Amino acid sequence: MQALLGSIANAAPAIAMLGCFACLIGGGALLARGGDRRKAILLLVMAAVLLGNVVIWQF
Repeated sequence: MQALLGSIANAAPAIAMLGCFACLIGGGALLARGGDRRKAILLLVMAAVLLGNVVIWQF
């Protein structure tokens, strides 16, 4: 059981970074296309929060 939880904990930052990149791309695309500005900014804020979490996890 410990090995399974350890491997999930090791994969979590990588999965969070994929989510961060997806949010950056989605937020940028919404802003560029003139879509809903509030949703675009929320996606960019969410990307920053995910990046902050990954930085915290690494230390």
